[in-house]
Amino acid sequence: MIPLVRRLIAVCALGGAALTACGSDIAAEAPRAPRTAAPSPSPSPSPSVTVPRPPTLAPGPAGLIPVFKNGPRTPDKAVALTFDADMTAAQGPRAAAGEHFDNPELIAALRELQVPATVFMTGRWAEQYPVQARSIGRDPLFEVANHSYSHYAFTGDCYGLPTVSEDRMRSDVERAYTAFRAAGVPDAMPYFRFPGGCYDQRALRALTGTGVTAVQWDVVGGDAFATDPDAVAQQVLDGVRPGSVVVLHCTRSAAPATERAVRTIVPELRARGFRFVKVSELIGASGGRR
Repeated sequence: MIPLVRRLIAVCALGGAALTACGSDIAAEAPRAPRTAAPSPSPSPSPSVTVPRPPTLAPGPAGLIPVFKNGPRTPDKAVALTFDADMTAAQGPRAAAGEHFDNPELIAALRELQVPATVFMTGRWAEQYPVQARSIGRDPLFEVANHSYSHYAFTGDCYGLPTVSEDRMRSDVERAYTAFRAAGVPDAMPYFRFPGGCYDQRALRALTGTGVTAVQWDVVGGDAFATDPDAVAQQVLDGVRPGSVVVLHCTRSAAPATERAVRTIVPELRARGFRFVKVSELIGASGGRR
């Protein structure tokens, strides 16, 4: 069991050790608040037309942002595949030198297999790959959600990740939404995934008023730094239950086996009677409000 535990820790951090030198250049400027509304209506809508907002969970005690882990365990057998697109500002030189923090082959595979998915994107990733961010954000098969701007941890001792100070947590999240808009992503979802999955009451309190729902997971894909796609696929297949949220990654350099694993996961889960949905559908099925 020890190798598996170590591997799960590596997954949650998406290479915490590799990111410990991510720099400390989070911008100080206050960006605009995130836009969490659903896509805009057509140019000339009827006055009676109401555009639905993405479902979110009600705030927790004292208005703390809510945390979502999985959907209902119903016979419907819905499952959400989620992909973290991680990148930090300090990794820009590595990208310029040829390191790939994107994974267009994975996105192409999801389109080919017609799999709805939620991509938790960092603002820095959107800045590095604006064409890809825009393409994903405008494709109805996908939804873009927030994974922070910097991929700095929101707690101390989070798998070796550098940390963002409490007074800049909210601006780091809002700056990511600003980066999405600049890249041409029209309506990023009001969902936020903490870097490393690490949060505490202080972090939840810091994001109070942003309107986001924090999204965790109940199935760890195990694809971070994995080179065996069959092992990744088996870990997902062994863990999925109705309503599951699966965390995988959209980063070639840190998760090179993901695309091949997905090509095994998808047909097998469909053969078992599962259907793929976006996170928004699971939240809506869990009583999310609009």
